[in-house]
Amino acid sequence: MSEDRVYRVIYQSQGRVIELYARQVSQGGLFGFVEVEELVFGARSEVVVDPSEESLRTELSGVKRLFLPLHCVLRIDEVEREGVSRSRPAPEGDGSLHHFPVPFPTPGPGGGSEK
Repeated sequence: MSEDRVYRVIYQSQGRVIELYARQVSQGGLFGFVEVEELVFGARSEVVVDPSEESLRTELSGVKRLFLPLHCVLRIDEVEREGVSRSRPAPEGDGSLHHFPVPFPTPGPGGGSEK
């Protein structure tokens, strides 16, 4: 049954909002990163080709696993079936996208204790 699961992962990177579909999403072994594996793209045999999905497929060809910084992930949904992966410019100044507030401790000089 776990093979039937599909996740929609929406994240922000380099001024773009990217929506991908994957079969596995986990916390991963790297602190502060979300691990995304087994990316799912539409069939290549389709007559209508979405240029946004095709550019993502080309960019991520050969990628076995993505490690996305936690603060860049906007949303992760478990969905019934995969959709079209897409990339679009991130909206500016409309207030619709916000980074998830993550209070990561940042150690200062001397081990993180302020004197």
